[in-house]
Amino acid sequence: MNRTAKEYALIFLKGIAMGAADVIPGVSGGTIAFITGIYEELITSIGNINFGLVKTFKSHGVKAFWQQLNGNFLLALLIGIGISVFSLMRVAHYLIEEHPIKIWSFFFGLVIASVWFIGKQISKITLANVFIFVIGALIAFGVTKITPAQGTTNEFYLLLCGALAVCAMILPGISGAFILLLLGAYQTISEAVSSFNFKTIALVGLGAIIGLLSFSKLLKWLFKHYKDLTLALLSGFILGSLNKIWPWKEVLKTKVIKDKTIVLAEQSIWPNQFEGENHFWLAVGLMLIGFISIIILEKIGESNN
Repeated sequence: MNRTAKEYALIFLKGIAMGAADVIPGVSGGTIAFITGIYEELITSIGNINFGLVKTFKSHGVKAFWQQLNGNFLLALLIGIGISVFSLMRVAHYLIEEHPIKIWSFFFGLVIASVWFIGKQISKITLANVFIFVIGALIAFGVTKITPAQGTTNEFYLLLCGALAVCAMILPGISGAFILLLLGAYQTISEAVSSFNFKTIALVGLGAIIGLLSFSKLLKWLFKHYKDLTLALLSGFILGSLNKIWPWKEVLKTKVIKDKTIVLAEQSIWPNQFEGENHFWLAVGLMLIGFISIIILEKIGESNN
């Protein structure tokens, strides 16, 4: 696909947005990819990575190989994601710890709009689509209620965590960072990224590559043969994930690891039940900003098309 430098710069910025979402437990980079209009191209490009590329390289050279790979697109996106993850992880942690209600309110509005945005792409509402939507919502809601496991630094386990997390990252509504939290590996990996522990980063990265190449092929097949059902399932995933990012929470169980308090269990409560300043009207305003942001992105996407 021929693109201008300006278009690749925009893809780079979308990568930054995906990376920022992926470091926040409860927000999915896949959701960002979907609402910015690059989801299907991303899944198709990753799904096309196979041994056929090696044959193309041998027979037709580097240029044909790079075009078949859709290399410019993937490179621009991955650079944006990488820069975002390494630079914004500490910022994201600070904002979540110091201003949780404000941050989650913005993302709550953004995700609600994402449900509408993805759902309206379903060409026909059928009983099967509604059923799959409900199933997706129940699955995602169930995931948000699971108590996180205790961490481990076992090499094979970190490899597995990378594979599972990246599968979640490319699913709208299922947060890869939250899956790492459930598996007990979020702190280990975030500390590795912050301290540039390349051994741990390499293990998780290898697992991510394995998971990405295998799972993306399944998603590519589903979009090709069952697009409406797939969209319904993804919309359900996003709706079900709202429980995780509801701004007002009551902490039920915590654990202190290396002088840091980790939340093991919490439940959503109404703003008037929240102990402390609930920032209600500010939270509502931030929800609206998040919601409107998706509408604006959609309008920009329509004008570009």
